Amino acid sequence: MSGLGPVPTNATQAKERLYSQLAASLGRMSRAIRQTADLCELMQTDLHAMRVFAGLDAAKFMTVAAELNPEDEETERDPTGSAKGNP
Repeated sequence: MSGLGPVPTNATQAKERLYSQLAASLGRMSRAIRQTADLCELMQTDLHAMRVFAGLDAAKFMTVAAELNPEDEETERDPTGSAKGNP
């Protein structure tokens, strides 16, 4: 026997190769999970902005609709505030 230690066998080399592949795969998976988490944060920000935009847009729409379609009571009143046709 030599003093250099055990001689690697084919099984040992195969095991080391598989562990190396596993480590590389776990590294890729870790990067993918980090990227997914970042994208989820961006999506939350975008969803919040969309809610704000939808609220503002709905408010504008309701304001324009109220201006273009006044209530029947408002259109039947004369400038003094009394209803038309009533003495």
